[in-house]
Amino acid sequence: MTFPVQKTDEQWRRELSAEEYAVLRKAGTERPWTGEYNETKTVGVYSCRACDAELFESDTKFDSHCGWPSFYAPKAEDAVVLKEDISLGMKRVEVLCASCGSHLGHVFDDAPQTPTGDRFCMNSVSLRLKPADEA
Repeated sequence: MTFPVQKTDEQWRRELSAEEYAVLRKAGTERPWTGEYNETKTVGVYSCRACDAELFESDTKFDSHCGWPSFYAPKAEDAVVLKEDISLGMKRVEVLCASCGSHLGHVFDDAPQTPTGDRFCMNSVSLRLKPADEA
C-alpha cells in the first residue's frame, strides 16, 4: 500500500520520539489509561502526530471506558485506512492514517451506544489535538 506522505525509516526515527515511533511506525500500543487524550473533553480536531492529517473531531469522541480515546467515526471517510490485523492470535481491524500509513489503533463494532456502532480505539501518542479556540 502506498501513501501520499513517504519518508524513510531514518527520517521517521529522527522526527518522532521513541514511544511515538514504536506506536506509529511499528504498530505498538500504549498502556491503557496512560494516554494524554483518554479523558480529554477539549473541543477540536485530532490529527495524526506523524503527518498532521486531520483524523477525528472531538464531537465524535465518547467515553468507552476501555483505557484509550475512542471515536465513533473518522472526520472524513477517506481519512483512515482499515486493514485486517491477525497479529497476537486475534482477528482485528487496524486503523492507519490514510496520509502516511502510521498505525493509530483498532476499530471494533462493539459500541451500540454510538450512531455508528463503531469504537475507533486510538492511541493518544498517535494523535495531536488542535483545540478549536486555537484554530
